[in-house]
Amino acid sequence: MRVMAQMAMVMNLDKCIGCHTCSVTCKQAWTNRSGVEYVWFNNVETRPGQGYPRRYEDQETWRGGWELNRRGKLKLKGGGRFKKLLTIFANPKLPAIQDYYEPWTYDYETLTNAPLQEHTPVARPKSLLTGKDMKVQWSANWDDDLGGSIDHGDKDVLLKGIADKVKFEFEQTFMFYLPRICEHCLNPSCAASCPSGAIYKRAEDGIVLVDQDRCRGWRMCVSGCPYKKVYFNHRTGKAEKCTFCFPRIEVGIPTVCSETCVGRLRYIGLMLYDADAVLAAASVTGDHDLYEAQRKVFLDPADPAVAAEAERAGIPRDWIEAAQRSPVYALINKYKVALPLHPEYRTMPMVWYIPPLSPVVDVVRDTGYDAEDRGNLFAAIEALRIPVDYLAQLFTAGDPAPVDAVLRKLAAMRSYMRDLNMGRDADDSIPAAVGMTGEQIYDMYRLLALAKYDERYVIPPAHAEQAHSLEELATSCSLDYEGGPGMGGSGPFGESSGGPQPIAVENFQMLKDRQTSDSLSGRVNLLNWDGRGRPDGLFPPRREDQ
Repeated sequence: MRVMAQMAMVMNLDKCIGCHTCSVTCKQAWTNRSGVEYVWFNNVETRPGQGYPRRYEDQETWRGGWELNRRGKLKLKGGGRFKKLLTIFANPKLPAIQDYYEPWTYDYETLTNAPLQEHTPVARPKSLLTGKDMKVQWSANWDDDLGGSIDHGDKDVLLKGIADKVKFEFEQTFMFYLPRICEHCLNPSCAASCPSGAIYKRAEDGIVLVDQDRCRGWRMCVSGCPYKKVYFNHRTGKAEKCTFCFPRIEVGIPTVCSETCVGRLRYIGLMLYDADAVLAAASVTGDHDLYEAQRKVFLDPADPAVAAEAERAGIPRDWIEAAQRSPVYALINKYKVALPLHPEYRTMPMVWYIPPLSPVVDVVRDTGYDAEDRGNLFAAIEALRIPVDYLAQLFTAGDPAPVDAVLRKLAAMRSYMRDLNMGRDADDSIPAAVGMTGEQIYDMYRLLALAKYDERYVIPPAHAEQAHSLEELATSCSLDYEGGPGMGGSGPFGESSGGPQPIAVENFQMLKDRQTSDSLSGRVNLLNWDGRGRPDGLFPPRREDQ
């Protein structure tokens, strides 16, 4: 057993309202610059739909992720080193800009400077790539709120095998939102695809990053990632991807997308796993076995033997304690309500999801029955408006049994807690029907519905003894080109975060102090303001202060 630590995230899809706040704040912090106008490290998709880029899940076309060869060994779907060497100067397995979208702005100057005239002037869309007039035809979430419609829903890759079970009729239309970031996989195919070794997985916390100095722009990583969460900066000629906001994580602050999430649907925590078991888990023969195989890779941090082995591996004691309090471990392995996104890609993803249940409650209520009654809820799952088979295509490689089990647990939680909230005696047969105790149901309810900030985000800060290695890693991973973070000026995390000095733990502690202090000096950065105090320049002066 070789114990390693991994930062992970769980998203509760029942809470996502599709507001895109996470996408906008992430873009403002990380990709609001030239060369990455089309890039969204975080995007929210409406399902069913084509996703972003279009039909990224069609691995028969894009050849991303891993597959088993005839001998049962893992190999890259896009080919090994020899094939990549032959195609290194011509890589056709790439989404084109039309599969993403051609980014645009509007000719606002025409509106502001147009002379008085009979007709209202029009601000035409202008391409951010060519600067010419263009016709807007697609964007990062063109499917938004059109999920299930005949215009777009039938183009969803996942419906290929279950089209007979999903009817695109108005009265049967369904949709839900799916936020996506880089999965920071345990077995990342993007790193294995990179000829120059520029993509690497940090040993300290498992975050997958791109070394901008070593990247040569071959774009094999874009092809190799089945989630298409590695992007190409056409200005710098380098690959870029979600960094899991590592400067924030290293001081115990959640990612920007989590911090600003309106629905509070994201959970971040530390997982301990057996690194020696990853290859075997990713190599199991049946796709339906991949979900359980990955769960078994995760180690119980409360097990004294695991804790002792983790300490021998150099994992700090407070990190082990954080893993014991991890909401991610609780949702994945304790309550077993979180599922991985497309485990059949065999990358061992580390961003997991709790499937949505809300529509089933609406269906029951519309029939005139008690929507929170256990019998009604359990029966309605069989005819869920969001088909269980569709959710299984997303989260369990097509196996509906684990998805059905999760939905039944969520339904049991609603029914059980309804009795308690109404002042009635608890019915212990409800949790027993899903293999849980009343105490477990209540703890799960508290985590999903009532958890406070420090319960949703259990993030141990980096240690001073790791400063040297973190400094080297962070410096090599910074987007170090003119105007980017690390090249002077105002960076995404505050006034001095973009300075040229090397990033070390001491700098991160200063960053945390600046972000959590009651008083902020200088220009106010709303992204970093936590709502406490009255920063100068943010509010009008009080009368007593005048």
